Amino acid sequence: MLTERIMYNALLKKDSSFEGIFFVAVKTTGIFCRPTCTARKPKKENVEFFDTSKDAILHGYRPCKVCTPLEKSGSMPDYIKKLIKEINDKPGIKIKDWHLRERGFEPNKIRRWFKKNHNMTFQSYQRMMRLNNAFTKIQSGGKVTDAAFDSGYESLSGFNDSFKTTVGKSPTKSMDKKVINITRMETPVGPMYACGTEKGICLFDFTDRRMLETEFKELSKYLNAVILPGDNKFFSLLKKEVGEYFEGKRKSFTVPLDAPGTEFQKGVWEELKKIPYGETISYKTQAERLKNPKGVRAVANANGHNRISILIPCHRVIGENGTLTGYGGGLWRKKWLLDFEKKNL
Repeated sequence: MLTERIMYNALLKKDSSFEGIFFVAVKTTGIFCRPTCTARKPKKENVEFFDTSKDAILHGYRPCKVCTPLEKSGSMPDYIKKLIKEINDKPGIKIKDWHLRERGFEPNKIRRWFKKNHNMTFQSYQRMMRLNNAFTKIQSGGKVTDAAFDSGYESLSGFNDSFKTTVGKSPTKSMDKKVINITRMETPVGPMYACGTEKGICLFDFTDRRMLETEFKELSKYLNAVILPGDNKFFSLLKKEVGEYFEGKRKSFTVPLDAPGTEFQKGVWEELKKIPYGETISYKTQAERLKNPKGVRAVANANGHNRISILIPCHRVIGENGTLTGYGGGLWRKKWLLDFEKKNL
């Protein structure tokens, strides 16, 4: 049970695991906040809790200017969107610190945002985008020299060194390598990474998932590929369908998937896709449906290796006694998704 005592303690601790679960309103100020708000904490008798921001507004509360509860968790600021669009439109561009200052941006602020949300600095992000552009040109039959200089590199030796460090091979020996494009998407349950190949979406997972680095390594190994920031032909459809899902308008997905794994894992993931929207099954039931001698534990382990959250709905599998167990994105997200689907059946 999510009691007021639990919620108030989460508020005092600024516990991010409760993001999206509740909002807290302060009677004395007339504002409402996220659980993680950094503003001074009110006394327990001066607060009330709401399931949604809409409920808080309907009760006459205003959104806090410190934690901006009406924005999606992990929302990308407009100035970051402009920078990324500029980089996408001009792959060879080099935006340095003094360019940022000319645009009215503080370089350290930009650096911190990219480090937090992409685990790399802004300059590293730009280099990866230039490499992605060059890699695509070479894979399409373009000359290495043209690809290097068109992508903003000032010397061929510098390009070769950077390329080999990232891809693992020199440009002329990289034709057997593939590119996995990666992008960041915002959702009501937090930001997510999406990865795509020529065949479909190969990863869609939460940016704070602990196994994320392992998932990236597995993908690179399975597909003999390098993961680079960039666009993919399936990203626009993914964003459209995921947006419709979170609006309560979509109950199944058509975007193609590319989920490499063992034959057993693939069979488990296919069974997951058969669970209807808004319904749940137990791990035991899933194992029985698969008729596989490996048993419940092996099935649960394969569920845990699912890299494509929501689209392959491992959140719809629960314990035999009805408990919510085993979700890489966090149990609060599992609860949120199940409650959301039941409301929108």
